Amino acid sequence: MGVIEVTRGDGPIVLGLPHTGTEVPAEVWAGLNETGRALADTDWHVDRLYDGLRDDVTTVRTRLHRYAIDVNRPPDGASLYPGQATTGLCPVTDFDGRAIYREGQAPDAAEVTRRRAAWHAPYHAALAAELGRVKARHGLAILYDCHSIRSVVPQLFADRLPDFNIGTNLSTSCAPLVEETVAARAATAPGYSHVVNGRFRGGWTTRSHGRPAEGVHAIQMELAQLTYMEEVPPWRYDAARANELRVNLARILNDLAGLVEIGSLP
Repeated sequence: MGVIEVTRGDGPIVLGLPHTGTEVPAEVWAGLNETGRALADTDWHVDRLYDGLRDDVTTVRTRLHRYAIDVNRPPDGASLYPGQATTGLCPVTDFDGRAIYREGQAPDAAEVTRRRAAWHAPYHAALAAELGRVKARHGLAILYDCHSIRSVVPQLFADRLPDFNIGTNLSTSCAPLVEETVAARAATAPGYSHVVNGRFRGGWTTRSHGRPAEGVHAIQMELAQLTYMEEVPPWRYDAARANELRVNLARILNDLAGLVEIGSLP
């Protein structure tokens, strides 16, 4: 099942879109309960939010929903945040801790292995290929991993989430200037809050592909969904709020591209 979408651009930035997909293969859908079939934990409209901000970016997206497999989790299923609540490689609960499968239908080890080979590995192979292509063209590549989540999820974090959640795996997945550039732009965005390496420090994508010493810089942006949409079903896109946010997201991407254009990165 070909579920990976790649749109190639000539610029230095690759956008990762791991959680915007809403497709669920029939064999997975059959096992989901009503909670699972609601697909509540989608990164709703994130592809639309970034569309057209720069015409030279490359995008790598999976059409699959994260309930089939979460391509932003380690392939061995290890927790990204030991000691904190999170969901796994093939989630069996939603972000609120509720079961998403009918009784006895959750994937076993063999099924997880099948899904990993069929859907997780191809996504990361596509990302690696595009990062390699971009690096060959520009001498380096910037992976900007695009995410969003409801601003209030008590199971995962206390209180309201900041608007911009910047993750660089504790400043190891990119050069300091990349982190500083994104944080500075977020800090000056009027009316928005931000944090660096707070609750979300970057998922498997950022942590595995970010190799600044080798010229691949990775950074994750987790947006609070309240900044651009309604956080209740049917998860409507709010064009007015989104357009304000898009101005700031465009500035972030332009700043990152500028670092490459003026040769500021090693």
